[in-house]
Amino acid sequence: MPPTIARYCTLVRRGYTFGMKTAVSIPDDVFRKAERFAKRANRSRSEVFAAALREYVSRHSPDEITDAMDRVCSQLGEQGDEFVSAAGHRLLRKSKW
Repeated sequence: MPPTIARYCTLVRRGYTFGMKTAVSIPDDVFRKAERFAKRANRSRSEVFAAALREYVSRHSPDEITDAMDRVCSQLGEQGDEFVSAAGHRLLRKSKW
């Protein structure tokens, strides 16, 4: 391996995995389920836990949810509905500003 590539690998890779290492406490039943899933999916536990945490954070992050809803609305485009528009106007008139 050329020296520049070897140097890059030693700078970027620590141990046998990339990324941040951390220790967390996980209930035994959740760990067993994740372990079984990882084996069935032919993935490492780290990959399974990282994917699960990534999905959890994106589902519970208000900005991520808003961005997802905005993408759906932009795909649907403007679709006027007289009933919805009238109901919205009635609610806005009743609201205290």
